[in-house]
Amino acid sequence: MKTPILLKPAARPDSALGEQDIHLFREGTHSRLHEKLGCHLEATGARFALWAPNARAVSVIGDFNDWNAEADQARLRDDGSGIWEREVRGVQAGHRYKFLVHTQAGARLEKADPFAFRSEAAPATASIAWSLDGHDWADAAWMAGRATNHALNAPMSVYEVHLGSWRRDKTGEMLDYRSMAPLLTQHVKEMGFTHVELMPITEHPFYGSWGYQTTGYFAATSRYGTPQDFKCLVDTLHQAGIGVILDWVPSHFPADAHGLAQFDGTHLYEHADPRQGFHPEWNSSIFNYGRNEVRSFLLSSAMFWLGEYHIDALRVDAVASMLYLDYSRKEGEWIPNVHGGRENLEAIAFLRQLNESAYRDHPGVQVIAEESTAWPMVSRPTWVGGLGFGMKWNMGWMHDTLSYMHEDPIHRRWHHGELTFSLAYAFNENFMLPLSHDEVVHGKGSLIEKMPGDDWQKFANLRLLYGHMWAHPGKKLLFMGCEFGQRREWNHDSELDWGLIDGSVFHGGLQRWVSDLNRLYRSEPALHELDFDAAGFEWVDGADAESSVVSYLRKSGSGEALLVVANFTPMPRENHLVGVPAPGRWRELLNSDAAIYGGSGVGNQGGVDSVPVAAHGRFQALNLRLPPLGVLVLKLEGATA
Repeated sequence: MKTPILLKPAARPDSALGEQDIHLFREGTHSRLHEKLGCHLEATGARFALWAPNARAVSVIGDFNDWNAEADQARLRDDGSGIWEREVRGVQAGHRYKFLVHTQAGARLEKADPFAFRSEAAPATASIAWSLDGHDWADAAWMAGRATNHALNAPMSVYEVHLGSWRRDKTGEMLDYRSMAPLLTQHVKEMGFTHVELMPITEHPFYGSWGYQTTGYFAATSRYGTPQDFKCLVDTLHQAGIGVILDWVPSHFPADAHGLAQFDGTHLYEHADPRQGFHPEWNSSIFNYGRNEVRSFLLSSAMFWLGEYHIDALRVDAVASMLYLDYSRKEGEWIPNVHGGRENLEAIAFLRQLNESAYRDHPGVQVIAEESTAWPMVSRPTWVGGLGFGMKWNMGWMHDTLSYMHEDPIHRRWHHGELTFSLAYAFNENFMLPLSHDEVVHGKGSLIEKMPGDDWQKFANLRLLYGHMWAHPGKKLLFMGCEFGQRREWNHDSELDWGLIDGSVFHGGLQRWVSDLNRLYRSEPALHELDFDAAGFEWVDGADAESSVVSYLRKSGSGEALLVVANFTPMPRENHLVGVPAPGRWRELLNSDAAIYGGSGVGNQGGVDSVPVAAHGRFQALNLRLPPLGVLVLKLEGATA
């Protein structure tokens, strides 16, 4: 992996802390702390600044002073901010460093820089002096049109990726950001996805945490290269018209000795009381959202990725764990808020501040919540009492739909409500439908292996699931490997089983089906324009539990409609009447049972003429031939977008 050394950093904002910086930092509203704290290279060395208010002394140690604790002792500012400063000559890009924190109890803690732009590759833990300059962005066209691409009425189909296990080289080694850029861009472009969502690339010591145990909130992990290499990846995707979503984790952090835990010998970033400051489920620490300086730290991290790396959206992990004081806790293991309730008032205030800041300072971005409960108005503006997110993952849809699809088709009639219930609340939030990494790990098996039946039925079921998902209101997210039916459970230590596609009518057919779904979804306004508006959906028949068939209309803002009919049994259904809103010939745009997808070829020969027969409260109907375990999408000929 080539690592370019930057000989001279370009001009950047003055890294010296001013009175205004201190005021905003202590107020909890500073959103650009990365320009002031940490390590900033200058002409003859570097300026260091560290928040450690309870430390007895702080030194800067590193390659530039032979890790001598006495050589570069920092000075504590006299303004009560708790910030230590030191200018060190001779520091160059690439030098490793840490802060040596002397605690009041006499301990000596070697801490990585919380604001470091680059870190050593694990298992090493030092920070690396680095400049973020050196990349000339070429994504001006994307950035100029980003707001349109992120509008709530725009199509959004997301490909979720873990960079270390998407593809590897011939020896099994992980690819770097630059090597991955053209390969990932080509695949996503060919598949028709609009966005890539990267599982956390913030620096993390334990690779098996997939990035969810973050120590470097301002550092792109060195496992795949330099910050400039990561910029290259984002830039390459942008130039191809593909947005980049970053999985961001403000809910907890690990207790590694070099990290944020007990940073200056006290619980600085986290609560001291384990009933507030420790996650029993993840064995990690919880941020103290009531401490102003911690809010400034997290706020700056979020704005840093949106600004410095041109990230288009943040997917905020584990929001539910932030909202509830009793999350994963038994009675007596948590402390109520000042009103006696279980809501984390400080976390709620921070999330609202985060969203207001993101949309104000970076127009055109999105902030997406992974929130697994029925907390109200997650994706509603703060000024009406909401949390201010742009979208929310629909975990209820995911659980119910996968539970339904897992059933043997002969039993699905008894579980019909699991398939249809999501439409009862589909427009309460701006929902994204996720089939994420969480559903293909920890013994859950792959998506294809969740499907019942023999191999033919498994793939037919999975094509049916995807067809229903892409037609259902809401934006889409699919984890890597699911587009071609990865058979084994996801393993972060090896690449996906790409060889399955070669010569396989089932795996290759599924991949083509997902690609065609994406293209139809993007080209037909009826499938995306009113994703978050009840006017965009109308049941034709959602109550036919006996046949396990559903039919519904998706509508555009202009009223143009697509008809979706899905048969969740392996029995072809002849002469199935479905009422339609207008007479004429309804063309079959997609059929999941087509031979090119690995299906049996049951269909309607490209289209059906309506007949003047009353059905489902309408005066015209289609007499359809429904394919087994198949979904049809039809459109009235002559209708235009």
